[in-house]
Amino acid sequence: MSKQLKLIVGLGNPESEHTETRHNAGFWFVDILAEKLSLHYTHDKKFQSELCRYQNKAIDCWLCKPQTYMNESGTAIQALMNYYKIPINQILVVHDEIDLDVGNLRFKTSGGHGGNNGIRDIIDKVGKQNFSRLRIGIGHPGDPDKVVSYVLSRPDYDDRINIRNSINTVIDEYKKLFDGEIQELMNKNNKRNKID
Repeated sequence: MSKQLKLIVGLGNPESEHTETRHNAGFWFVDILAEKLSLHYTHDKKFQSELCRYQNKAIDCWLCKPQTYMNESGTAIQALMNYYKIPINQILVVHDEIDLDVGNLRFKTSGGHGGNNGIRDIIDKVGKQNFSRLRIGIGHPGDPDKVVSYVLSRPDYDDRINIRNSINTVIDEYKKLFDGEIQELMNKNNKRNKID
């Protein structure tokens, strides 16, 4: 039985200089989803986020871009969970992943932070790990010393198109996404047929 999503969070850093960087792939996802649904974000100081809400007869889900910087992402999520009484298993967090090839997608339904400071902060703030994640592959620079500068820089044209095309494979099936059909989306989009 699927769990309908109540909150989809894209991780990234605010301010214009970060907009096109690899680390903001989570923001790209929710921006593309909002555009697909003709939704518009508003800034909400109470939740330190940009928010929009998708509602119809069957779906009621918030889209969120925390404005606290990546390392404090849990603050916004905890506040939204508490205020709207959102269960942890009805949340999807979308973020970049250097350990996946560019454009490769991987869903997880639980687990640790995997070195991502945004996920780490969410786990620390909400005290649980059983929220779904969509990891968007941005590739690895090949040198651990170059990781920070790599994720905070802009991908080249080909990589950017590859990442956006992969995002669109999920956005195109947004009804399944909102319905929490994570398993089905995993089976379709995990390119190596491996489910974490």
